[in-house]
Amino acid sequence: MLPARNRMRRSREFDATVKYGVRAAQPDLVVHMRRDTEDETGPGPRVGLIVAKSVGSAVDRHRVSRRLRHAARGMLTDLEHNDRMVIRALPGSREASSARLEQELRRGLRRVLQQAGSNR
Repeated sequence: MLPARNRMRRSREFDATVKYGVRAAQPDLVVHMRRDTEDETGPGPRVGLIVAKSVGSAVDRHRVSRRLRHAARGMLTDLEHNDRMVIRALPGSREASSARLEQELRRGLRRVLQQAGSNR
């Protein structure tokens, strides 16, 4: 479970991260990352999840969400305090194992961090 201070809750944070952030697509998920210039939302990186109905039933969506939250928690130390990350689950994530989702999340995070580093 992600700590409360690291959860993204406001739709404007989600919108800004998806619209203006860097994106890395993986087979079962898409990682969006944005590095805020001003820290108006408090200390610590924030992570948000988008798990649409196309992923499956409510049970499937909650299972995918739990797996992604668990994987994201282990990656908080790789993020800076002003980083905002949105993870969008794709329909294939329903059948993916937890290890595979974590691997894809790590690969996507590495790619967006490289792209964000080159944009600065």
